Parts: sequence; C-alpha cells; structure tokens
Amino acid sequence: MAVIALAGCSGAPGVTTSALALLLSWPLEPGRKMILAECDPDGGDVLFGLLQGTLGSSYGLPNLSVAARANEFGEAFWRQLIDLSADEGEESPRDRMLLPGIHDPGQAASLTPVWKPLGAMFRGIETHHAHDVLIDLGRRGAVGPSGVLAEQADTVLVVVRNTLRGVQAATGPVRELEERVGDVGLLVVNQGPYPAGELERLLEVPVVAQLPYTPLDARVLSDGDEQPRKFAKAPLLRAARTASAVIAQRAVARRTRLVQGRGQEQEVSRAW
Repeated sequence: MAVIALAGCSGAPGVTTSALALLLSWPLEPGRKMILAECDPDGGDVLFGLLQGTLGSSYGLPNLSVAARANEFGEAFWRQLIDLSADEGEESPRDRMLLPGIHDPGQAASLTPVWKPLGAMFRGIETHHAHDVLIDLGRRGAVGPSGVLAEQADTVLVVVRNTLRGVQAATGPVRELEERVGDVGLLVVNQGPYPAGELERLLEVPVVAQLPYTPLDARVLSDGDEQPRKFAKAPLLRAARTASAVIAQRAVARRTRLVQGRGQEQEVSRAW
C-alpha cells in the first residue's frame, strides 16, 4: 500500500525500464494490484516500446484531460489502464496495470489541470483499494506542474547510473527534490565503477536499491525485443524483486514517520 515516484535526469539513466522491471516483479498479495503510471511530460515510451504500437495511442493520460473537463475523471481512469500481467489464461489475475503517458511532448500543456486530481486519485487508490502505485516522472516530471505527484508520493527515488556522467547529471535533480519533498533516495543502475557508499557521499542521499546494467534484458522492456525463455528469472527481474521489497519497506516506514509527526503536532496544538 504505497505510492512510489521514480525521477530521472539527463542522459537517460533508465527510469522507464526500471519502473517496468519493478512493476513486473512487485510482490503482490491476492487481490492487490500494482499500477504503473507514465507521467513523463517529455512523453511515454511503453506503448511504442514494450507494446510495439499494438494498441496505438487509444489509452493514456490525454484521455484523462478530456474526462476531467467532463467531470468523469474517476471512471475514466480505470478505463485507461492496460493489463501487463503475464498471460496465464482466463484465470490469470489482472494485477499489473499500466496507465500510458502522452506520446508527444506537445501534449504536456493540456495536462496541467490533470496532475492534482491524478495525485488525489493515486492516494485514493492506495488508501481505499489497498493497491500500490508506481509513478514514472521521467527526466522533468518531478518539477513544474507534475511535481505535485512527487509531493504526494510516500517515497521518491532518483534513478542514477553509477558513472561520473551519471553522478553529475543526478546532482541537480537530487538537490531540487530534496528541497521540494525531502527524504529522497537513489535507485542505482550499476553500469559504472562507483560503489553505493561513494554515491551516497557525492549526492548526500541514501542508496535504497540497485539494479544490474543488463542491456539485453533491458531492451525486452524498453524496445519490446523478444523475451528469452525464463525471462522472469533474468538478472534484471531477479534484482527488481529484491529492490521492490526494500522500496516498499522504505515507503511504509516513511509514511509511518509522517503520520506520527502529524499526530505529535496535533497534540502540541491541543495543549496550547
């Protein structure tokens, strides 16, 4: 029961690929769902990457902007979700869902009225339906109008590659997010030489989880390359399962601290 936001930086560190790996690996109890929402104002990748354009652009955020103007946002949201669960027959649970993003950055301006109700929708899903939500904010989505989604999240992770270029690219976004939401963490894609401790020293935030740099596995998710046999046991997805558990624990712990903090503030206020 968590809302997790993934943010990126310049240099394409792999936010969407990491998000898809987490979506497909997230530990779910019966009746629970994980929803991945592509909220990158620069455009989503999954419809024409993993799904190879098979669904066109008939699903996604642009339709929610239309629904918001017609006061049909809540109902329209569920109709925009695409099932990415493994196909195991009619009895397979439809529990790993995608809300596709825009396919043209020019559409981002029309979404300005959508971000706040979308953030409220995510929080309502998490609270009333006990589902988890993963938000792909892309490179710029954590700032500007869509940054409200980062503020609503239980935890925010910046995806970074552990190279010199990756550290340099992540420095600005990490600082901005620390100022905006606080308690930012790192999801590291291990491509370079810097160990977790060095990243924490340079960026001054904790490494929460790590994923391997495995281009062949990644292209299955980013470009829709043919899945090899036993893809579910590929190094990327195995690591994502471990990362998912750690990220979920962090989100729950942070929310507990925030709730306790608000309770203490209310007690002090009543005392005065």
